[in-house]
Amino acid sequence: MLRIGRIAYANCTPIFHGLQQHSPITEYQFIGGVPSHLNAMLSAGKIDVCPSSSIEYAHHSGRYLILPDLSISSIGAVASVLLFSRIPIEELDGQTILLSSESATSVNLLRILVKKRFVCSCQFRVSTQALDKALQEAPAMLLIGDSALRASMQEHDLLVYDLGELWHDWTGLPFVFALWLCARQVAEERYAEVACLTRNLITAKEQACTEFESIAQESPEAKWMGKERLIAYWTDNLSFDLGRKHLEGLALFYRYCAELGLLQNEPELCFLPDIVNRRI
Repeated sequence: MLRIGRIAYANCTPIFHGLQQHSPITEYQFIGGVPSHLNAMLSAGKIDVCPSSSIEYAHHSGRYLILPDLSISSIGAVASVLLFSRIPIEELDGQTILLSSESATSVNLLRILVKKRFVCSCQFRVSTQALDKALQEAPAMLLIGDSALRASMQEHDLLVYDLGELWHDWTGLPFVFALWLCARQVAEERYAEVACLTRNLITAKEQACTEFESIAQESPEAKWMGKERLIAYWTDNLSFDLGRKHLEGLALFYRYCAELGLLQNEPELCFLPDIVNRRI
């Protein structure tokens, strides 16, 4: 039985819903958690497959294979990776920015944007405080996932910067926040199972994109987002594909990470064999 990490965010709901509705899920064990926790579990061999932070692949590319045609990306505004700031972003030079502890990919994207696009030198510190309390200590804070979505729905007088939008406006490319990764050893030893899961996930993605209305009716996120807002998030802000432009954006992200010393080198992208040759 393959152990699959399930990120407990609204951006993963459609794919997992599709997988559970249209695949033999008795063959899979689902283990929930936030990205940083599941990254650690995947690295430690405690799960086999996971939609994992794209920076996790870069740090340990020799351990993983990428499942093709699948990602959690944005082509423009992503709506769930947001910098909340008391001052304009271009005035953050010399300031401290507080960070979510849940995703290293979004943190590194912020570092790149601040340094290379806005030419600011900032300090960064992880904080688990609520947004209002955190911004009493620092002028800006990064939130991701459902925390960002919830904060964006509240009334406040803060400036809100969408990192997906900042990236796309600057580069013209999608940003890949997460890749579907499989432990390389698992892929080698249980290739048929992993290949079958990959095909099931691609089918789930394709079917989910035609079923957002019905998925939203059953989704717990609709209770606090509202059904129409949730559907708009999936439709307007997220891309679940991994096409050539996505890969260009991913490669550029890795190049900038290497230039800033956030990575030792740019990783080679290694996909699950055969599947990728037929799908990309």
